[in-house]
Amino acid sequence: MKDFFSGDLLVLTPFRRGEEPVPLPDRVIRSVSSVDGVYGLVNARVVIEVMSSMKRHGVTEEDLPKLHAAIENVRLEGFAIHLPLDRTDGLDAVEEVIAWMDRLRAARLPLHTMFVSHLKAEELARLQQQFPQTRFRARIGTRLWLGDHDSTEYRGSVLDVTRVSKGDRFGYRQQKAASDGHLVVVAGGTSHGVGLEAPKALHGVMPRAKGVARAGLATVNRNLSPFVWAGKQRWFAEPPHMQVSILFVPSDVQAPQVGDELVAHLRHTTTQFDRLLDR
Repeated sequence: MKDFFSGDLLVLTPFRRGEEPVPLPDRVIRSVSSVDGVYGLVNARVVIEVMSSMKRHGVTEEDLPKLHAAIENVRLEGFAIHLPLDRTDGLDAVEEVIAWMDRLRAARLPLHTMFVSHLKAEELARLQQQFPQTRFRARIGTRLWLGDHDSTEYRGSVLDVTRVSKGDRFGYRQQKAASDGHLVVVAGGTSHGVGLEAPKALHGVMPRAKGVARAGLATVNRNLSPFVWAGKQRWFAEPPHMQVSILFVPSDVQAPQVGDELVAHLRHTTTQFDRLLDR
């Protein structure tokens, strides 16, 4: 990334002592989530992350007195708090940030900049009004590109199309075709992120019912692919291969031709692509 962007870069993964050293330009800012980590980055630009209700990583309230000596040998760019997306207990995100601002102020630590995440514009405005001397910097990747499914379109090229009849065997496992149709070999396999899916937090009866249905279909080798043809996501004929996927298109749907491109609905965070085009 540093070779494609000339501005400051904030590394979100916290620094840990013992990690392999990497030569980085001065415009790179390291995140730190422990007092020991601060001591390990002498003269570096750092952002110190505090422990939020996510309980992922961060310095605790008990660590704050120890930071006074630690920050003398670094260039402190500010503090950061990473907030959860959902608040099922109804607690206010702004109040959580305020609580940490009060702790930092009571510990007499610098409050010139606070990096925050997953806050709405009106929540950010509330914080800025209450703490006018602090610059609140919002991390908006989720809204800017990560959560914007229209920002990127993934496509795979059709490489081969083979007609099969019901009962024909195919693929690595020599399964039988459930009906007449076509096997469509499309570029894009597990090495590109096809077939990789993170577990989802399900809330409510309907999402849970759909999850149970998907799990049931998977037990009979029915897995929906991310590739779309003729307006529908198509089933994997068998699990995706490393570089390609094989889809099943039923006989009542006109099969694609070699060279056609199929749109794929993939996760931004797990997808690797062979070519990048501006359209």
